[in-house]
Amino acid sequence: MKTTRRQFMGKAAFTVSAFTIVPRHVLGGAGFVPPSEKVNVALVGAGGQGRTNLQALLRMPDVQVIAVADPAESFSLEDFYYKGQGGRMPTQALIEKHYADKTPNFRCAAYEDFRVMLAKEKAVDAILCATPDHLHAAVSIASMKAKKHVYCEKPLTHNIWEAREVARVTKETGVATQMGNIGHSEEGMRQTCEWIWAGAIGPVREVHAWVSATRWNKSLTGRPPGSPPVPAGLNWDLWLGPREPRPFHPAYFPVQWRDFWAFGGGGMGDFVCHDLDTACWALDLRNPILVEARPAGQMNDEIAPHGELCYWQFGAQGERPPVKATWYDGGLRPPIPEGWPDDENFPSRGCLFVGDKGTMISPGLGGRPRLLPESKHEAYQPPPKTIARSKGHHRDWIDACKGGPPASSHFEYGARLTELLMLGVLSLRAGSRIHWDATAMKAKGLPAADAFIRETYRSGWEW
Repeated sequence: MKTTRRQFMGKAAFTVSAFTIVPRHVLGGAGFVPPSEKVNVALVGAGGQGRTNLQALLRMPDVQVIAVADPAESFSLEDFYYKGQGGRMPTQALIEKHYADKTPNFRCAAYEDFRVMLAKEKAVDAILCATPDHLHAAVSIASMKAKKHVYCEKPLTHNIWEAREVARVTKETGVATQMGNIGHSEEGMRQTCEWIWAGAIGPVREVHAWVSATRWNKSLTGRPPGSPPVPAGLNWDLWLGPREPRPFHPAYFPVQWRDFWAFGGGGMGDFVCHDLDTACWALDLRNPILVEARPAGQMNDEIAPHGELCYWQFGAQGERPPVKATWYDGGLRPPIPEGWPDDENFPSRGCLFVGDKGTMISPGLGGRPRLLPESKHEAYQPPPKTIARSKGHHRDWIDACKGGPPASSHFEYGARLTELLMLGVLSLRAGSRIHWDATAMKAKGLPAADAFIRETYRSGWEW
């Protein structure tokens, strides 16, 4: 067919016009956000930790939070250290008030179900997930498959199989990710790694990490009794997500769910990704050959113990000798090391490294390293900085969303660290030592462990 010049120019003009209105994420490929533009973020989970993360995002001029999803309309956090109000409605109001001065007509969309939000909010570039642990994998994987960048609170997943799945989907999709173990971006954690790599205490053979935290529900001995009414505005079935139905109880919602195996992982699930992180990074800990965890206090199939003690044994790797790592929580802690000043309180949380040439302690959440005794610390000349410094845990993720270098606690690293803690939880729940076959993802000779390695999911929540 012949085409006149006028027809050709008309078609060309239409093509150019159509091209200019194509959404930006299409122009640069899936998940692309031009460095000059704002990153549109949606918040999934508007509880205390979700709102804490939100404050970090609201301080960034190149970020705009445009949607929030939570199965609860509103709930009080006054009985917990977060304070204030949680839920999608107060959070929506907070976001709209923040942007009101610069964008008078700004509106933040609010959804009960994050899946509906993902389907409808096409302008969203990135998802910040701060739900209870049992929903982390479902939210993260659905978001990554929708080509959204994802920040997910720690622990990254609720079981080992989920950790492997999240790492797999991360690699397949190539989106920017970051796990919410904020101490990973601190200067002290980078210094600790550099000092160990430089041989400040020689080859490390022992690691001890601890935190004083214990269970929220002090008196419960199992599943809470009774069936209290579901609070107004809470979609309890949606909150349960992949878990089997059970009656609502305030022992679960809004914050205390961590105590229960169905939703959290006890003290280890809450803090290992913070306080064993330094050792995992500095010593490249992965694939332990033996894991043994013991409860401190009563536990059963429903509820975690008041405290936990866990041992991981790692084989030699390259020039690194075998390492034994020990975890303590609920008031348990390692002996105070030789060289610690008698007139100084020992940290309530931290990580202690024992090497052939000395001892070093790194306080919790990425605190600055300290050699023992003090005279050795004062005489030490720190090595050159070899790790890129962080601009901030959330800032690094946003920069990665815009094409910058990957954030340092990206999901492939976060999945490895999460797997270590979930092996401890596995040993607790199975009531046995775990001889771990990492390749097969199996506890050798312990088929009963399979149900904890990969949990059962309700219909409609599989992927």
